[in-house]
Amino acid sequence: MPSSCRIVLVGSCLVMLLLLPGCNALNPLCGSARPSPSLASITPATMALAQLPLPLTATGGHFVASSVVIVNGTTLATTVVNSSTLTATITSSLIPAAGSYKVVVQTPSGNSGDLGCSSGGTSSAQFLTVN
Repeated sequence: MPSSCRIVLVGSCLVMLLLLPGCNALNPLCGSARPSPSLASITPATMALAQLPLPLTATGGHFVASSVVIVNGTTLATTVVNSSTLTATITSSLIPAAGSYKVVVQTPSGNSGDLGCSSGGTSSAQFLTVN
């Protein structure tokens, strides 16, 4: 059987489901799956070290209530403004010196299990430059 098919016992009936990767809307069993976030930009993208603490705005898509901003591996307290905007505060303890810092958005997986549903994930990175 192809890996995109599953046979499921529903009551006393066997049902064959065609599960298409990346097509969660077509799979009725993916109701609890969370979309993978996308990060298009961060504001500010460049800042002076003396400006800290400073709010950071992440703009993208597919943000949900559990999405968080991560800077160089540290998860920040994040406010979800809407499905395309997150905010977090950059502090001097997080940015100790000038340099380039990786920023991503992460959404934890839902409870979709092995139903052919993708769930959650980590966005591509943007970089915060600190002078």
